[in-house]
Amino acid sequence: MTSSPFASIIEHFSDLDDPRAAHRIEYSLEDIIITLCAVLCGADNWVEVANYGRSKAQWLKQWIALPNGVPSHDTFEWVFARLKPQQLQQCFLNWTQAIYQLSAGELIAIDGKTLRGAIAPGEQCSLIHMVSAWASHNRLVLGQRTVDEKSNEITAIPELLKVLELEGALVSIDAMGCQTAIAETIIEGQGDYVLALKGNQGDLYNDVVQLFDHACQTQFQGIEHDSYQTVEKGHGRIEHRTYWTMGQTDYLLGAERWAQLKSIGCVESCRRQPGHPGTLQRRYYLLSIESDAQRFADAVRSHWGIENQLHWILDVGFREDKLRACQGCSAQNLSVIRHIAANLLQQESTAKCGVKAKRLKAGWDDNYLVKILSVAAKGIPSS
Repeated sequence: MTSSPFASIIEHFSDLDDPRAAHRIEYSLEDIIITLCAVLCGADNWVEVANYGRSKAQWLKQWIALPNGVPSHDTFEWVFARLKPQQLQQCFLNWTQAIYQLSAGELIAIDGKTLRGAIAPGEQCSLIHMVSAWASHNRLVLGQRTVDEKSNEITAIPELLKVLELEGALVSIDAMGCQTAIAETIIEGQGDYVLALKGNQGDLYNDVVQLFDHACQTQFQGIEHDSYQTVEKGHGRIEHRTYWTMGQTDYLLGAERWAQLKSIGCVESCRRQPGHPGTLQRRYYLLSIESDAQRFADAVRSHWGIENQLHWILDVGFREDKLRACQGCSAQNLSVIRHIAANLLQQESTAKCGVKAKRLKAGWDDNYLVKILSVAAKGIPSS
């Protein structure tokens, strides 16, 4: 059998526990490869995965043994519904860390996304929420964790952070993750943080707001600070953003509870559109880095990338919010497969088109599919 482009993935996913009784196993767990290929080539549900496998059976036999042919869609769903999500997510993490090394100063954005289409019978909305870590510069999912249905992101984020390699990285999290324990976890991992600060932090938030209000009213006269500005034009509007950082954190109420807190940040966004009154908004942050407005600005802007790039790609390129898989753990596990596919598709750069078009091209051209899969074997360059 020819050297397989799947070798790296098979190696790192080989530790998965098979949920089936040994005497009932007709199809190897290596058939997970069929699911990945199908998703890369445009399949969005289990019927489409099985149809892809049958139509490409001869091609797939070059790389994986199929002694009993291609499983039915019911078999695919049954197996994925019973695979342990934590194990599959750990295998994904191991594979990602094997093919990619973070560079010093890399920004890791942490954010959550609800699988809106995965609604169980009798429920009004999806109970499945995934928290992902996103390497902003390389557009790469580093890992993910499922939020327990009786909990929230506050418990899932530390679990994810503890298994990531954070040394030298700058971690950005929205206000839900602005917690002292999360800040401490990042520092213990030898990383730094940029945490969005909102009213849930009470006196500390009010203190930071008052400090920046006073500074802006006096135009920062006599106040040690750093600033950086950007102007963006598009869609008929102009947006001015001003970023300020200040290192005076010693006298902030509750500052001593935050590990290695070194500075605070504020972003002021002023948006103007012809025929409409302008809008002014300020957002506040806690930082474990020294006062540096441009680095702060880069971190804030890059954090928005997880929404504009990863989540948008999953919804538009993979139709994630439309998908109804919800039996057992199938929704969480299929989400991991989509993350693998998203990583591979975004790192393949020869086709100058979007993710949706790349999926179509992979379905039409087996050689292009192999080129996408070769990313897993060659590794992903660090930023």
